[in-house]
Amino acid sequence: MNPILQIQDVQKTFGKGANQFTALRDINFTIQQGEMVGIMGPSGAGKSTLLNILATIDTPTNGKIFMNNQKLHELKEKQLADFRRENLGFIFQDYNLLDSLTVRENILLPLAISKVPAAEIRKRVEEIARVFGIETLFEKYPYQISGGQKQRTAAARALITQPTMILADEPTGALDSKSAIDLLESLSRLNQEKNSTIMMVTHDAFAASFCQRILFIKDGRLSHELHREEQTRKQFFQQILASVGSMGGEMDDII
Repeated sequence: MNPILQIQDVQKTFGKGANQFTALRDINFTIQQGEMVGIMGPSGAGKSTLLNILATIDTPTNGKIFMNNQKLHELKEKQLADFRRENLGFIFQDYNLLDSLTVRENILLPLAISKVPAAEIRKRVEEIARVFGIETLFEKYPYQISGGQKQRTAAARALITQPTMILADEPTGALDSKSAIDLLESLSRLNQEKNSTIMMVTHDAFAASFCQRILFIKDGRLSHELHREEQTRKQFFQQILASVGSMGGEMDDII
């Protein structure tokens, strides 16, 4: 596997003087091509700050970030916007779909903006819709479909551009257990069959158990990590539960 992301000594500090707060301290890790990695930790641990930095929405106070052979810590605002559009796919808890567009139109929107040829758009939309099992929803609008179907539509839109990395922020947070399982199984299948690189921030040990590796953050520092290796998903789930419990963190139990 090849490194897709390298984080070196990243620190993020907010405020100044007596009001200064360090959200991240000396963060170091690497994500390889084709990995599905979870980020976990108690509320306020620094997970969202880290995600915002990796999403190029925010910049580190100190440290270096290399993604896809580019030095993100050296890019200017316009360069970061271009990099974000060309390399990153985002899945959010609240879907961010456009109600005025059909499911098909929501999915193809990033390709239309990039002026991809119509034949290529049609091919990619059909392929990604099959992965997420939403081919029959093409002509429906977001307000006509369930929360789980909305999230799978949002995931399809995030992946339609074939991004270097997918960043998922609590993707199952608003879903019932069946919809969560459908989404997680689709992401896992995409990771295994297409070698997609996925980083998922989650409070949910069940969602995290679909990953190959979990990085735990506590008080702004990387605490430890778990590797699934040869364990079954259920065995890994139990290991994650024990680890979260030992950290005194909060999580959602979905079995």
